[in-house]
Amino acid sequence: MIASPIIECRKVNKFYGSYHALIDVDESIERGEVVVVCGPSGSGKSTLIRTINRLESIDSGQILLDGQDIHRPGIELDRFRSGIGFVFQQFNLFPHLSVIDNCTLAPMHLRGLTPAQAKDAAMVLLERVGLADKANAYPAQLSGGQQQRVAIARALAMQPPLMLFDEPTSALDPEMVGEVLLVIRDLAHKGMTLVVVTHEMGFAREVADRILFMDHGVVLERAKPDDFFNRPQHPRAQQFLSDIRSPFA
Repeated sequence: MIASPIIECRKVNKFYGSYHALIDVDESIERGEVVVVCGPSGSGKSTLIRTINRLESIDSGQILLDGQDIHRPGIELDRFRSGIGFVFQQFNLFPHLSVIDNCTLAPMHLRGLTPAQAKDAAMVLLERVGLADKANAYPAQLSGGQQQRVAIARALAMQPPLMLFDEPTSALDPEMVGEVLLVIRDLAHKGMTLVVVTHEMGFAREVADRILFMDHGVVLERAKPDDFFNRPQHPRAQQFLSDIRSPFA
């Protein structure tokens, strides 16, 4: 028996007023796959990833997670979102809570863990992202890279089968980008299902199983990294890669 994809998009359309942000997107993502979504600004890649977590509605089509239509009426949104890890550009940590409290709040309220269980699990995750020594610090006391690593640990605390990253390094100073990408790379190597919207093409080349290239709301190319970077098929993908290789040409 062939396992069904963890994510299926079927003819997904999304409008912002008269602007057609997603156009008939058909895509599937397999369990354990690492997919990087790239493209120029305004191409629809962040909109796409946000529809997979119901942070954005869709106007037509279906998005299935483990075979369940996630945009159906009556879905319990909080329970649904608790099963998907989402890491934002701007960290979105609770500023009034310590690092450890940021990581234990949802597991206690939504997974029913005791404070001791949640703390033990959170410390394991903070150790994993290299921040166990910052457990009692507050977000304002951390660098941007440290805050983003805490945000990843917080998402992992819900034990999601899927992690979504919406340009997780775009708000970081260049010297902090690497520390966050190392954590995401570690998740990829451990076989977790990841969908990553990013401009970090070196990371995409190294870590992705597959790359989706979008422009103007359409997935124009789907390819393995070697094919995408060395043999892009669509003229728009060829131009995109040429531009990022020669930014001052």
